[in-house]
Parts: sequence; structure tokens; C-alpha cells
Amino acid sequence: MLVLALVVALGLIGTVLAAVALRHAEQDRRARALSQQTGMVGQVVTGEMRRYSTSLSDLAAAIGAQSRLEAPEFTAITAPVDRQRLPGASGVGFVVPTPADRVAETQAYWRARGVPVTLRPSPAALGSHRFLVLSHSIDGTEPPLGLDLAASVEATEAMRIAEESHGVATSRTYRLLKDASLPPEQRQLSFVLAAPVYSTSPDAADTGQLRGWVTMGLRGRDFLHEAIGAAAKDTVAVTLSDVTSGDPLPVASWEPRVPMDNAVGSRQVPVAVPQRSWALTVQATRRLLAGDDDLHLEAGAWVTGIVITALLAALTATVIGSRDRALRRVDAATSALRTDIARREEVEQQLRRREAELVGFAGIVAHDLRSPLARVLGYADFLRDEAADRLDPEHRVFLDRLHGGAQRMQALIDDLLDYATADNRRIARVPVDLQRLAGEVAREQAGDGEVTVTRLPVVEGDPTMLRQVLDNLIGNAIKYTAPGVRPMVRVGCRPDGNDQWRIDVTDNGIGIPEEDRANVFTAFARARGSEDYPGTGLGLAIVARIVERHHGRTGVEAAPGGGSVLWFTLPAMAAIAPDGDDDGGAEAAEAARVAQPMQPSSP
Repeated sequence: MLVLALVVALGLIGTVLAAVALRHAEQDRRARALSQQTGMVGQVVTGEMRRYSTSLSDLAAAIGAQSRLEAPEFTAITAPVDRQRLPGASGVGFVVPTPADRVAETQAYWRARGVPVTLRPSPAALGSHRFLVLSHSIDGTEPPLGLDLAASVEATEAMRIAEESHGVATSRTYRLLKDASLPPEQRQLSFVLAAPVYSTSPDAADTGQLRGWVTMGLRGRDFLHEAIGAAAKDTVAVTLSDVTSGDPLPVASWEPRVPMDNAVGSRQVPVAVPQRSWALTVQATRRLLAGDDDLHLEAGAWVTGIVITALLAALTATVIGSRDRALRRVDAATSALRTDIARREEVEQQLRRREAELVGFAGIVAHDLRSPLARVLGYADFLRDEAADRLDPEHRVFLDRLHGGAQRMQALIDDLLDYATADNRRIARVPVDLQRLAGEVAREQAGDGEVTVTRLPVVEGDPTMLRQVLDNLIGNAIKYTAPGVRPMVRVGCRPDGNDQWRIDVTDNGIGIPEEDRANVFTAFARARGSEDYPGTGLGLAIVARIVERHHGRTGVEAAPGGGSVLWFTLPAMAAIAPDGDDDGGAEAAEAARVAQPMQPSSP
């Protein structure tokens, strides 16, 4: 009897201890699973917002590149945007700013371009109206053209922020104007993404000016359902809030029709959206760890408490089995996340390959255009030399225009070829005397200007490529000078660290605005103020590619007293000893003389 009592007592004590341990283990597994699910949901929502913002930026860039925007061009640009690509969006629209006294003029302008629009100014507009003149529906509902978005304080605020930041902006939540006709129970809290559209076409009359905004409406519940429905399923409840102003404002929520698990609390993660701060609050449901509710481990421990040995063995096996199952689920979720990251990296690599193919395609096209263009220039030169006297003045003007256009096209083709081949052209690494190279370029480019070349080092590189770098930089410094001002250019150098030379090309030209300096070495980029100067926008991009292949860097700064300082760096080299060749001995000796004292040192 005493032994039986002892066994029962030990069994009860073991059962209680095992039940408590199981309860804590269960809560720990649910807490870790909730944290894992929260991180995954946060990444999915952030990725979706980034994808929507990128798509809107691409649409704004494409519309801004049109020299003359009309309804067919807008339809063609927005045609790829559908529910399959952006499932949470309701539609895309083009909004134009219109002063109150130019409403009739704006309406006539767009009607002349094939848009049957009737502008309806809102009495709530303060200052300028913002009319929807073009639209592309994604959800099948067409918003009325001519709608004044100035009636929406939230949409107007988003467009203002987008214009000031020159990027995509997110509005506060509100109910879309196009949903006003829906029954109240079907109206959702929504938000708008807005991107400014600036004219970038060199053929457009409004180049560099704001044309309007591309807007994309998203209904909050639909967006959240499409974004996380497949990932969250019924394992968690999600609430998306706008915390920009401090007090959380609801955006959308996802609530599965299953009981909530309040024992593990909730988790909150930030979500990056353009120009606003959002937060995701995630709470677990009873389905977070599917199947665990049926185990009833604690009750089983009490039932089998009479047999202490069997109870301990069963409890231990159950704990280990439950933990292994939880870890397998975590591993499966982590594997799925890694697979998604690998897929995205593969997509990025494909995009890089497509970019390389486009560059190669541009080079092939430019190369194939050279031959017919040479014939055009040849015939034009022949007509100017041989038949100009027999032509009417008007015809001679046409011939001069033909010749000038062909020359500009020849320059564009040359720049395209240089840009396309700058990445893969073979580099002949030999000692290059930059001082002599810059002097030759200065004599060719100077014209009526003054180009001063100070002492420059000898570096190892491709002389043809480095000559092109100096030719482009010195040529730009002379070209982009205000009318009536004599170009003054200085080419100098200084050490940049222990093993780099920095070459500076300083001018007294029109300068580069600070906000444009980050993009001047990008292909086809033109800084504001350079619109009246000829150019293709590829010269500095070619410079950047050549310098990068020489393991250097490029940059631009404001010059003291006006103008700009465009610089690049090149690795330093040891002194070059002259060889015994009769033809190159003098040149190598001079290179050695210049290279020997010009060794960079720490400033």
C-alpha cells in the first residue's frame, strides 16, 4: 500500500511537472512561429509596396518621355498594367494641374488630342484644380474623366508631396471618389500612390517641366488580401495602420474566420512605403500550429499518471515529437522564404542580362546605321560643294538642315557605339603620360578659350580610352559656357589616398545644379540648364564606364566662383624605367621622369 501510494504520488508529481513543461513549450513554439510569420508577412507587404511604386515610377517615366502625349500613347503605355500584374490596384490615371482661369483651355487641349473629356471643377479646390484626363481601369470600373481630384484632400496632399520629393508618394487613407456610387457597405478605406511626370523628351516644348501626376488607387482590404492571402492564410490576423502622425490610423485588416489565440499576444513590424510610415500588427489564431489542439497532452499525462515509467516515456516522446514538428514547420517556412529570395535574385540577374543585351543591340544598330548615314553625308557634301550655286535660297536652307541633321545623327551614333563598347572593349595597359595626352586634347579643343594643363602623372591604362575621357571632359567644359563668356578650363591633379590620383577638370561654365549631380554620369541624363546646348547625354556615361574599367571613380563638385569641377581617379603606378628601344626610349624616359616624383601621399 505504501509502495502504491508512493507510486501514485510520484506519478502525480511527474504528471504535474510534465503538464507545466508542456504548457510552456507550447507557448514558446507558438511565440516563435508567430514571430516567424510576422517577419514573413512584413517582407511580403513591403515587397508588394515596392513593386507597385516601381511600376508607377516606370509609367511616369514612360509618359514623361513622350514628346506629345495623346490618348493612344497613354493607352499603349498602360496596356501591360492589368489585374494579374497589380492585383490590388483599382486603376491608373493621369492628372493635370489646371489654374481656375484655364479650365476651358485645358478641356479644349485634351479634346483636340482625342480625349472626350468634360472637366468638372470642384468648389472645394483651393487654388489649382487637378483634373483626371486619362485613365486605365484595372478592376473593370471606369472613373469619370474630368473628375477634379482637388476635392480629395488626401489625394491632393500626396500629389504635392510627390512633386516636392520628385518621387512616389502615398496618401492617407480615404474612400476613393470613384467609389462614391457604391453602397456604403462596399466602400473600403483606400489610398493613392502618386508619381510626378516631368517631360524628358528633347523634342517636347515643355522639357523639364511638370506635366502632371500618374496616380494609382488601391483599396486597402483588396490590397492586403492579394498581398498576404496566400502567405498568411488562416494562421494569423493582420492589421495594417498608418503611424506617420503618431496616432495609428487604420488602412486595412485581414481577419480569418477562426478563433484567435490570445495567449501569445501580438507582434508589430514597420512597413516601408513611399513618404509615409506604416506598421503591421500580427496576432496568432488557433491555426498557427495546425494540429496541436488535438494532442491534449496535458489530459493524456493525467490519464496515464498511474504508470510513472510509461507516463514519463510518453511525455518525453511527445515533447520531442511536438518540438520536432514545430521546427520542421519553421524550417519549411524559412525554406519557402529563401526560395522566394532566390527567385527574386534570379529575376534581378535576368534584368541585368536584358540590360546588357540592350546595350549590345544599341551598338549593333548604331554600327549598321553608319554606312547609310555616311552616304547621306557624302551626297549632302557633294550637293553643297557642286550644286549649291544652282539651288534656290530656300533649297540651300533645306540642304543645310539635312547636312546638320545628318552630322548630329553621326555624333549620336558615335556616342552610342562608344557607350555600348566601353564595357567590353579590350584594354591595352601601357604607361600613359596624362600631361602630354591632356595637352594634345587641349590644343585640339581650346578654340577661342583657354585650357591650362598643370603637371599630371603617368598612369597605367589604355591611351585611347583615357584620351576619350579627357576629350569628353575638356570638350564639355568648353561647350557648356554661357554666351559671351570666354571658356577658362584648368586640368590638374592631386593625391587621393595612398594609391590613387584624382584628376580635376575645372571650368567657368554654366554649372550643374546640386540635385542633378548624382545623375550626370547616367546614360542620356541632361542637367537642368543644358537644354539649349547640343549633346546626346552619353558623353559622361562613357567617361564613367571607362574610368570604372580602370578601377577608378567619377564625381562632380561646384567650382569656387562658378562653374563645375568634374573629376575622376586612377590607380597610381610605380616609376617606369626606360627600355632600350630606339623609337620608344625617349618617350619611356620622359614617362619615368614624370612618374618618379609624382607618387601620391597621404594629405
